[in-house]
Amino acid sequence: MCDVMRERIVDGTYTPGGRLPSAMAICDEFGISQVTAKRVLTELRKAGLAVMYPGVGTFVTELPRPSES
Repeated sequence: MCDVMRERIVDGTYTPGGRLPSAMAICDEFGISQVTAKRVLTELRKAGLAVMYPGVGTFVTELPRPSES
């Protein structure tokens, strides 16, 4: 699930500044437990792909742009 969510961030399905699905929505979509869904969101935050605002939600961060050579 984490790989799917990560791919959706990278491919633009979830845009920078946009809200990610809640843990409950992830549970429903993937048929996983709430603990696992929360772990997915935690992993995205640890990878620097998302930021959580308590009481508001989890949002996609700006992705670093590839450096031009």
